[in-house]
Amino acid sequence: MPKAPPPPLTKDEMQEAAARLQAYLRDEMEVDVGRLPAELLVEFIGRDIGRLFYNRGLRDAETVARRKVEDVAHALYGLERSTS
Repeated sequence: MPKAPPPPLTKDEMQEAAARLQAYLRDEMEVDVGRLPAELLVEFIGRDIGRLFYNRGLRDAETVARRKVEDVAHALYGLERSTS
């Protein structure tokens, strides 16, 4: 089954992301970019790089979930009563 593309950012989210990117570039790299180039860069990051962070987050969440399931399994095992 093909994966659906991620939903686009809302207008407010895009404005915030572009503004943060503009501030970062200005403050850390002394590069001024306009709103449109910043938005295009945000779209690129989301489309081509964001998946790396997303996939890492999924792996981290899976690890946490597995640990919790193991904890529950151990707790349930501790509740078993002897059959002898």
